[in-house]
Amino acid sequence: MTQKLFFLILFLEGCLLKVSSQQPIIIGHTSTDLNMVPLEYVNEAKSTMKVWYGHTSHGSQITSGIDNLQNHIGEPYTFNPEGSGGALSYQERTDVDLGSNGDTSWAQITRQVLNDPANDRNVIVWSWCGGVSTNTVDGINVYLTKMSELETNYPDVKFVYMTGHLDIWSYSTLKARNQQIRDYCNSNNKILFDFADIESYNPDAQFFDFATDNCDYYSDPSGTQLLGNWADEWCSAYPSSDLCWSCYCAHSKSLNCNLKGRAFWWLMARMAGWEGPLGVQETPLQNGRLNCWFSNECIYISLNLPSESVISIRLFDVTGKEVSEIAEKFILEKQQIVIPGTSLQKGFYLILLSDNHNSCFAGEFLVN
Repeated sequence: MTQKLFFLILFLEGCLLKVSSQQPIIIGHTSTDLNMVPLEYVNEAKSTMKVWYGHTSHGSQITSGIDNLQNHIGEPYTFNPEGSGGALSYQERTDVDLGSNGDTSWAQITRQVLNDPANDRNVIVWSWCGGVSTNTVDGINVYLTKMSELETNYPDVKFVYMTGHLDIWSYSTLKARNQQIRDYCNSNNKILFDFADIESYNPDAQFFDFATDNCDYYSDPSGTQLLGNWADEWCSAYPSSDLCWSCYCAHSKSLNCNLKGRAFWWLMARMAGWEGPLGVQETPLQNGRLNCWFSNECIYISLNLPSESVISIRLFDVTGKEVSEIAEKFILEKQQIVIPGTSLQKGFYLILLSDNHNSCFAGEFLVN
């Protein structure tokens, strides 16, 4: 795919969005469409990246996803421990993860791997199991500090941060600690694989706030009423989709693993130098999270702003062309905006939003 890069410098109510040579790499639910990823960067990753990945059962979802791609498609999405035959060199340790509440044994294991005279690894990935669900501010800070120390001590190695999997039974704690990780990665230009974000959306970019790791979703954060399973529902509607290829997916559904496998290759391409489909990076959010999606000719935006906020919204396509100024002085009465009657061509879109509290927000959505 030919990338038409563009650079936007926009002032929205005094807030500047700009491209910087140093930006975080954030891999989430908008990072799962491999048709958007230039193959030259996939091949560049395979020739230059040597991955070491520490995880237990939940973390194996990524491996299940890339294994399913390799089994169904093959080249260029190939991997093996040695990197033989032009594949990505991908080594795992499957009996240890990031632990919880200040556990640092994983950091010592990382040093043992990287200090081995025979070591050739230049990408380190660690995942959580249930360790974020019961974690504390101090515990997450220990994780972030140890990751930063490793980055300082091994400057030629890329370290991938990760959020914890969804857990409806620890909704408030998990959400706060995952956001702590996101905020740190955004503010400090880190590489983040947002595990929780990927399993919070179906492939139509519909957001499920009260979901859990097996893709069940509920009526409220206490899990009072089970409403359905977004993965089962989506694959029932699109049974022939390659996203529904069957595979073993620990604790979850094949669709979840397939999305994470595609997000992994997106991550590899980004680390190999791909700028991403928009050629820009969003300014870190200031007042909350901007979730947006497109469905039934409507744009949906879910965010956390003070009531009665005065909002301006602008929409751009993947080339940087402004599609329309959707709304000026829009009054937010609830925590969701629905913009009806919007006919858009297929592709990625960037929404820029500002409010009368001098905050700016950015988000992407896909029309497919």
